[in-house]
Amino acid sequence: MSKIAIVILADVEGAEALGRIVNALNAAKEFQEGKDQVKVVFSGAGTKWIGLLADPKHNFHGLFAGLKEQIDGACGFCAGAFGVTDAVKSAGICVLQQFGTNMSYRQLINDGYQILTF
Repeated sequence: MSKIAIVILADVEGAEALGRIVNALNAAKEFQEGKDQVKVVFSGAGTKWIGLLADPKHNFHGLFAGLKEQIDGACGFCAGAFGVTDAVKSAGICVLQQFGTNMSYRQLINDGYQILTF
């Protein structure tokens, strides 16, 4: 069984960004269905996706909602920097602050996770 952390850094603008978020969520779903341990973390500009994907009208809301148990959280510093902390909390997503106000890559590695970034 693999331990995978998928870190979403992609901004929300443009076709490339949409491709990156869909690939990230599909990868998480594949690991989930394979009974692997998978965590999804939103960091950097990627924190802006949470408010969009939490909207039931978004085309990929179902994919996002189906991974709710695998979503570890969003970087607290990044969510604040991009002005989306309230949207993150409203979506029921944890604000991660393991390294000061930031999420911790080191903790993921120490916990045995391989990190994939999108």
